[in-house]
Amino acid sequence: MDKMRRYLLPALFLAFLLFGLNAFLESKPSSKNERVYKFVKEYSPFYIEKRFGGLQIMSREDSSFKEKPDNMNFFKEFERLEREWGKAHLKLDKSTLLILDDNGSTKATLPLHDKEEILFVHRYYGVE
Repeated sequence: MDKMRRYLLPALFLAFLLFGLNAFLESKPSSKNERVYKFVKEYSPFYIEKRFGGLQIMSREDSSFKEKPDNMNFFKEFERLEREWGKAHLKLDKSTLLILDDNGSTKATLPLHDKEEILFVHRYYGVE
């Protein structure tokens, strides 16, 4: 019994540390290609707004759109919304990324320099 008391506090500390680390790793946003993401972000309707009550996802196209997911799922939800938008508004033409409007006409183009940028567009936005 005395041995269990000796190890109880370090075991609890270790358990809380592992749970906290696990929560941190699950809520981390995925890695992004900075050049491509920065360019596409200018045309994406979704953005993150920092408020006193926390972060929320807003839309430039719909002023009534507001999502306030919990902190654990915030970046996953933001990435899901960007992915849905990207599947409908992004298109790859060989090594050029086309950004389309709602009617399907081209708003902007970005030449992709290497395979890493092309793979990012496939992986993050789900563009075929």
